[in-house]
Amino acid sequence: MRILVIEDEKHIADFIRQGLKEEGYAVDVAYEGEKGYFLAGTETYDLILLDLMIPKIDGVTLCRNLRRDKIETPIIMLTAKHSVNDKVRGLESGANDYLTKPFAFKELLARIRVLLRQGAGKSVTVLQAGDLTVDVLGHKVTRVGKEIFLTTKEFFLLEYLLRRANEVVTRTAISEHVWDINFDTTTNVIDVHINALRRKIDAGREPPLIQTIRGRGYTIRI
Repeated sequence: MRILVIEDEKHIADFIRQGLKEEGYAVDVAYEGEKGYFLAGTETYDLILLDLMIPKIDGVTLCRNLRRDKIETPIIMLTAKHSVNDKVRGLESGANDYLTKPFAFKELLARIRVLLRQGAGKSVTVLQAGDLTVDVLGHKVTRVGKEIFLTTKEFFLLEYLLRRANEVVTRTAISEHVWDINFDTTTNVIDVHINALRRKIDAGREPPLIQTIRGRGYTIRI
């Protein structure tokens, strides 16, 4: 899951980014509205955390602009404003939820999971490739009925490959969706995770599901 944080208070933005990364999310950050609007319109995100009071384009205007542009990514507004009118204004601009500062990170995570779960309800939540089954909501992976335990990052990588089954998925696409926009593509982190998945998913089993397309990327054939 990939999340965009649009927050001008750097210490808050960095705290949220670090916390979300520890939970396994890929996170991009914009410290002002114009950059946030650009990223939200050019990259694919599963959720946006949007501060109300940001420079260049304020949160309400940015939210309205995204909805005008038919970008339906779930949005949680973050703000220090507590009045009912401010909350109504934020929700009426197109936000899905509203969280006032200061907030407990645990509550933010809970609200994120609720929105992502609602969004998942509009798409396939159980993915299959042969005898491999992935329960997206339950974060459970089985092959031939035997449960396979993956790290959070391995799970998101497998889900991403399965949702694009029979397509060649490039390293760039993987790095942007499973990690974040600042991922160093010169590292071998993707190869390490692919190899770990192969050991857990394919070792001793036929046919092998994860295939390397030399010079292009990876695929799972169904």
